[in-house]
Amino acid sequence: MSLETIVSGVVCALALAIGLCAPAGAATTTTLSLSAPAAPADATTTLTVILGDETGAPVVGARVLLERSTGGIWQAVGTVVTDAAGRASAALAVSRIADDNRVRATYAGDATHPPVVQEGSLPIQLRQPTVTLGGPSKVVDERSATLRVRWLTADGEPLAGDVRLFRKRPGARWQAYGVVTTDAAGQATLAVTPRTDTRWQARAPQLSWVAAGRSGVLSIDNRPPGRPVKLPKGAPKPRIKLPAQQRAIGDGPHVEVTSISDGIWRQMVGVSWHSGCPVGRGGLRIVRVNYWDYQGYRRRGELVASTDAAGAMGAALAEMYRRELPIRAMYRVDRFGWSKRSRGGDDYASMAAGNTSAFNCRDVTGRPGTRSPHSWGRSLDVNTWENPYRSAKGIVPNRWWQPRSDPRVAWRSRSHVVVRVMARHGLQWSFGNGDTQHFDYVGGGGKRVAGGPEACTRYCD
Repeated sequence: MSLETIVSGVVCALALAIGLCAPAGAATTTTLSLSAPAAPADATTTLTVILGDETGAPVVGARVLLERSTGGIWQAVGTVVTDAAGRASAALAVSRIADDNRVRATYAGDATHPPVVQEGSLPIQLRQPTVTLGGPSKVVDERSATLRVRWLTADGEPLAGDVRLFRKRPGARWQAYGVVTTDAAGQATLAVTPRTDTRWQARAPQLSWVAAGRSGVLSIDNRPPGRPVKLPKGAPKPRIKLPAQQRAIGDGPHVEVTSISDGIWRQMVGVSWHSGCPVGRGGLRIVRVNYWDYQGYRRRGELVASTDAAGAMGAALAEMYRRELPIRAMYRVDRFGWSKRSRGGDDYASMAAGNTSAFNCRDVTGRPGTRSPHSWGRSLDVNTWENPYRSAKGIVPNRWWQPRSDPRVAWRSRSHVVVRVMARHGLQWSFGNGDTQHFDYVGGGGKRVAGGPEACTRYCD
């Protein structure tokens, strides 16, 4: 035997030992497959190994090393031996951690089959969750409500983690509201302050071993803190519908009397104020005050009045607030735009909306060319829809309310609580049932002032 033959045989034997050289007639490839049925986390599944060659023939009696990744490190879990069909199996627990379900099978090879390594994963059958959202079915406006979230598996095991809350307002889409983190008991709470009717839902994410889930919808009815107005059956609604004003600020009436800002003055000029008016910017103030609307909610309104009347109007409106005497709306009259027939802010539109307002440099409604007391900023019109004005050309804004009264929002005598409240603050019900909405500031002692009711005898709103 030649040295070349001896060396060649030794090299091949060494190569065969490490799987790099196969003897004549040996298989060129070895096939190795791994499979396991899906099972829930913490349950046991069966990992099946099938070993064969390129012809499909099984590799019988082969020892296959099984490993699984734990914390990123491969660790041996045992060795299995293939049967007559080239199969072998082992029972393995399914981990809740996806990376810890990685498995690896290694066959070192033999004289006729080269080595092979195959990796796979134990499939997880996701557990189903139970997500519940609890809370009150109603809450008084401006008060908080506590939402209670619970996240469990279907068999009752608590789940800890982040759950997203979604909120839906009337006429709007679902929107993400916030995130709560459930504790070891699978529970979390969140205080919310709904300012309107709302719908709520909790949505839990998918985990590596638990499916995503969502709760049922919790509906919370927002209730007014005050007493809504109950108008008589058949009472007409205002012809102009105004949007609800901003929510009240602070506690109580929270009256503020301030000078006219540049922005507000720009809105007034050419509408409620124009050249030739008897009072200028420096003689006017803006009065802001919280009020109860007809639905029983707290709103914040504003009006413009003269410097000497602003405090009295604010005080009178504050007392109305404390007595829960409602106001339909309180927008500055500039909102309604210029009126050619009023030669100022559109008083017809303001009345048709039931708006409460004060300063408006204009003519008397129904009497073109006669300046209204409102031009001095010392006259106040309150709840104009329910308290009509008998003008020289007819009753406005409606005839239905003229012969009727209401204990809270419409008055037809000086004994009515609103008329008495106004009188206490120097605001006189000047024209009685001829102009039920109209009050004039005459001073705390009943002293007449310029621009007051003495400027007119009738039809003088």
